[in-house]
Formats: sequence, structure tokens, C-alpha cells
Amino acid sequence: MPEWLATALRTLLSVAVLFTLTKLLGKRQVSQLSLFEYITGITIGSLTAYVSMDLEKHWVLGIVSLVVWVGVSLAIEFVQLKSKKIRDFVDGKGTVLIKDGKIMDDNMKKERITSDELLELLRKKNAFKAADVEFAVMEPSGELNVMLKKENQPLTPKHLGIKVGPEQEPQAVIMDGKILDEPLATLGLNRRWLHTELKKLGVSLDNVFVGQVDSYGQFYADLYDDQIKVPEPMQKASLYATLKKCEADLELYGLSTDEASVKELYRQCSEQMQGVIEDMKPLLTR
Repeated sequence: MPEWLATALRTLLSVAVLFTLTKLLGKRQVSQLSLFEYITGITIGSLTAYVSMDLEKHWVLGIVSLVVWVGVSLAIEFVQLKSKKIRDFVDGKGTVLIKDGKIMDDNMKKERITSDELLELLRKKNAFKAADVEFAVMEPSGELNVMLKKENQPLTPKHLGIKVGPEQEPQAVIMDGKILDEPLATLGLNRRWLHTELKKLGVSLDNVFVGQVDSYGQFYADLYDDQIKVPEPMQKASLYATLKKCEADLELYGLSTDEASVKELYRQCSEQMQGVIEDMKPLLTR
């Protein structure tokens, strides 16, 4: 067999083996790595290259070495699940770099982090002054996590005492111009409903790059043609406006009648409508 063909076949085999073993190691191998996982990743890559380019017919030993490395890595991960001491030894612990707005100089020296590097990491977390930070810790993966002081944290509805409705993840019902039936069924919808929504927007199915439906049944579409502006869904705003109009109509009817009993009836209905609007407002004004 020609050497170029043998190299090509070994490379394809190496890719298949590497993909399979990486799947076994799990998603952590492609996200934030610990020190041992970093070493494992480099070694596995080097061994795979050796298997691809070994011209002395010993490439099978490279496969054996790959399997051993992955086996050891898996064994260590299983042990880590059972023991915190092992986790701390293998992965290390987080190091506090800022506490109460004060930079911990000794901990920075321990992690060999300069002040310039710390400020750069803080800027990535939208914290431009160390004094604004309540707590900052460098994780074993090398990522810096920051908690701002209370007065510097973004304002949320909870701070204002406003209740908001629950939000579930939107479902993608169209991708690359193709309808996805399973997400539609999960939402209790069908293709007829989807085609109706597309007709409301005035777009064709094959022009939709991604179509999503939120937990309130509102349909959002992103088109292939970026020049076309798709109107925002107005179902919630329309329903809220309709409820407010009903409340105003009830009050108007109560003012336009001279019958005391009828006036009282309209007043009670108006108050009930106000209660309904208050209950629905967190869901309809998001």
C-alpha cells in the first residue's frame, strides 16, 4: 500500500478514535479545563498526531496509549465525583482576589496575576473599578467571577417590588426554512397555526432562517433577507389594551346611567376588571 494512502487511512482512524474518546470524556473537555484536563487534552492531541504520521508500523501502540490516557482521565473524574479532597487536589480551589473592594495582594502573588491582568479580567465582567467589586474569585479554570457591590448591581424588577410572570425557553419551530414538528407539538400548536402566523407577517416559509415561539405563544421570525424588517408580535400588547378598554367602558356605562342598582353593578364589574388587569399585568407588560 502506498505510504500516502496508509497515512490517509490512519488519519481517518485517528479522527474516529479521537472523536469517540472525547465524547466519553464529556463536555468539560471542550469548555473550561482544569489543569489535569488541559494536560490530558494536549497529550491526546499529540498521540493522535503520532498515530497519523507514524511510518514505522507502530501506530497501534499510539491507539493503546490513547485508550490508557482516556481511561485514567475517566477514572479520575469518577473519583472526583465521590471525594471533595480529590477534587481540591486535582482541580485546585478558587482564590479570592478582591474582598469588600480591597485587592488581596498576597493571593494575587500566589496566582501570579499582575494588576494589569486583574483589571483586564474585571473589565471583561463590566467592572471598571476594583472599589465597585464586593467579591471576586479566580476559579480553578482560570476564569474570574465577580459580584458587584449592592449599589453597583443592575436594577431589576425585584428591586422595584414588581412581580413579573414566569418565562420558559422559546421553542425553535423553523430552521433553515424547514418546519420542526416536535417543538410545535410540545407547545400544543400545529402547522396550520404556523402558516397563519407567517401569513400575518407577510413572509414565506422558505425565506425564514429561524422561527421561534415564546411561552406566551408569540411567533418571532428571522429572515434570510436582512433588508426586510419583520414587525414585532403584538398579541400581549393588544390583549392588554383590550382589557383596559373594557375597564374604561364599564366605568363609562356606570357614569351614563341614573339607576342606582345598575350603577352599582357596573362599579363592581369595573373593580373586578381592575383586579383581572392587575393579575395579568406581569404577563402582558414584559
